[in-house]
Formats: sequence, structure tokens, C-alpha cells
Amino acid sequence: MGTVVERKTRFVILSKMNGCTASAALEGFTRQMKRLPVALRRSMTYDRGSEMACHPELSRRLKIDIWFCDPHAPWQRGSNENTNGLLRQFFPKGTDLSDLSQTALNDVARLMNDRPRKTLGWNTPAEAMAEELAAIKPTVALQT
Repeated sequence: MGTVVERKTRFVILSKMNGCTASAALEGFTRQMKRLPVALRRSMTYDRGSEMACHPELSRRLKIDIWFCDPHAPWQRGSNENTNGLLRQFFPKGTDLSDLSQTALNDVARLMNDRPRKTLGWNTPAEAMAEELAAIKPTVALQT
């Protein structure tokens, strides 16, 4: 399972991966991140795992910049690390994730996105994302 957390709204996207390979990460992240509006997927920050070996192709497919955290610096992806901790409530250590469907992951992401967060003034990530989308729609309509 791959996790993507939108930085400003803390909106969570979970991606089914068929293994822990770079090609599995490429396909999973491409499929799920394309669900985000272009205006919200300008960059991605990831740790230095081998599963991101195909990052140049991911960058090309999604037209985004990909940044990597410094080694041993998980605080540079704090929102994602916090989200991974919250996901342990649904998937305790040792859970076999290979049996989960994308639909099941979407259900968990929906529960996470409907959970109020102190950092968002007790709004939910879904509410914060809706506000963000409403704010960018007028500017998108003006573009030709």
C-alpha cells in the first residue's frame, strides 16, 4: 500500500500496490494521483526507498516535481508519517496488505478524510479539500 497525503489539506490517498517494487509504486501512484486535480499535484516529497527508483517516469507521467527527504529525516514528511501512524489503527503491524482491494483502501481513506484534525481547526481533510477546490475553480475557469 502506498500513501499520499496532500500537504495543505492532509487529504489521504491510498494506493494498492502489487508488491514492493519500483514498477508497482510507479503504477499505483500514477493511477491514484491522477485522481487529484492538476492544481493540487504540483510536487511530491518521498523518502529514499528503493520503491521510488522509477521516480523520473512518475514525474513525467504526472507532470510533477519529486523531492526526496534527507536520509534519516522523517520529519521532512511529517504529515505522511503522522498519517501512517493513524493508519495503524486500521492495519496493525503484521497485517497482510496483499489481500486488500483498492475499494477497501478507498473506504479506509474515506474514513481518514472524514476524521477531524486539530491542525485543520477541527475541520476534516475532506472539508479542507473542498475549500481548496472551491478556491482554485475560479482561477481555472479564467485560464484559456
